[in-house]
Amino acid sequence: MQPMSLLITTCVLFVGTHLLLSHPLRAGLAGRLGARGFQIVYSIVAIATFILVVQAWRGMPPEPPLWAVGDGLWALASLIVLVASVLFVGSLVGNPALPAPHAARDAAAMPRGVFAITRHPMMWGFALWALAHVMVVPTPGQIVLSATIAVLALVGSAGQDVKKARLMGEAWRGWAARTSFLPYARQLSGQARWADAIPRPYALLGGIGLWIAATWAHGALGYMVAGIWRWIG
Repeated sequence: MQPMSLLITTCVLFVGTHLLLSHPLRAGLAGRLGARGFQIVYSIVAIATFILVVQAWRGMPPEPPLWAVGDGLWALASLIVLVASVLFVGSLVGNPALPAPHAARDAAAMPRGVFAITRHPMMWGFALWALAHVMVVPTPGQIVLSATIAVLALVGSAGQDVKKARLMGEAWRGWAARTSFLPYARQLSGQARWADAIPRPYALLGGIGLWIAATWAHGALGYMVAGIWRWIG
């Protein structure tokens, strides 16, 4: 199999098994295997298919970029990754989408910070991360890999809305009514204040710290130098 065909095949397998196990097959398998047994199967499949994607990615030959990448594009991509980092860190506290025992309590709160931007800040963070990588590594292989991550994040978020509504009932439906799937949709429609969407200090500071550390590690581990380190290294 050609390297690109192998990459596409493994990416489809990774996304397909994740979505199938997360949604249509979850209830039946969990009923047969039990919650713990299902989590073991789910983890094994996820790790195995992810390893296949990584191996296929490493087997890709060098590819010429589809467009020129200058400092301006690097600066924009770095800013997008910073936003993604703030969304990710902000999503770790008070997120009813996470499998936590106090999810219903979190869903009863008024959405503030990153949750006033979107009810799926973590998944939008992954999608923005994928977009930034395409911007500065515009090769067919990177586009396939980044599209895989973005599709898994956003399609998975839509499926999570359905699953959470079934599991949490009115608690989730109330949360969904006070939040938006698309970032800033409620602010643009006049349903929410822009001030509510200012990330909390822990999200801002933690996101900046994550961004600095991750972009530093990008170069330290032998990949392309990223973020502010492109200009201050």
